[in-house]
Amino acid sequence: MLGSRNGEPSGQGGAAMNILICIGSYRRNGNTAHIAAMIEEELARRAADAGVPLAVEIIFLAHEQIGLCRGCRVCFDKGETLCPLHDDFLAIKAKMVEADGLLVASPIYVNDVSGTTKNWIDRLAHVCHRPQFAGKCAYLVTTIGSGQSSHALRTLGAALQTWGFHIVGQTGFKTGALMDKAELRARFQAETARIAGRLFDAIQQRRFANPSFLSLMTFHIQQSVWQQQPSDTVDYRYWESQGWLAPEREFYIAHHANRVKVILARLTGSLLKPFVA
Repeated sequence: MLGSRNGEPSGQGGAAMNILICIGSYRRNGNTAHIAAMIEEELARRAADAGVPLAVEIIFLAHEQIGLCRGCRVCFDKGETLCPLHDDFLAIKAKMVEADGLLVASPIYVNDVSGTTKNWIDRLAHVCHRPQFAGKCAYLVTTIGSGQSSHALRTLGAALQTWGFHIVGQTGFKTGALMDKAELRARFQAETARIAGRLFDAIQQRRFANPSFLSLMTFHIQQSVWQQQPSDTVDYRYWESQGWLAPEREFYIAHHANRVKVILARLTGSLLKPFVA
């Protein structure tokens, strides 16, 4: 079973927008699901106001068949299509590839993302080597009863940034115990509207074409590593097929980042490469 698409694309003008929401909670009526639904409502409102056709699909990762990663390295060494786990994972990844934007929402259990969310990250580990999500925007959301959200948000951010996503922003919601919809709406309506606006605007305005210093540096480190790899590896062939190994290539996609930022990012990447690669 895969996620549900809420409505057909709506709106009359502008390029169509496709957003995927991945929820890492088992509860369909929990705080995380309700927060995600509020953001979805605001996205629909924003799209209608702008006349942009919008399609939003929600996937509850815990309700899909996503087997536990075995650490066998087949996805790294032979390709993810040869993974010995025959489940919903590749279909979910295909939806991520098709989407213009991604909202990831996870509850926090013992100071980090849920096990469901972490397994989804682990199953996508090969994308750290073969970033397939450049040109896509993502927003990160966590919910927690009490305590800090920073560690879980770092977990999400580190993964998605390495996969090539342009991280629009992140928000940790402190919700306390299970709250009813009315209370959640009263407390967090303004924040969910802000999140929807940031994600919508980032996609529509193609902000991914102005990569961050960290993204530029990450690309250069990865590029330097794969330029030195044997040409018969899956990773090398993928990078070569994308044209990313060319010395003049500065990022996964065409960009308009400031030249000084690009130069400094590449210099920093060269200095850090011996310590991180």
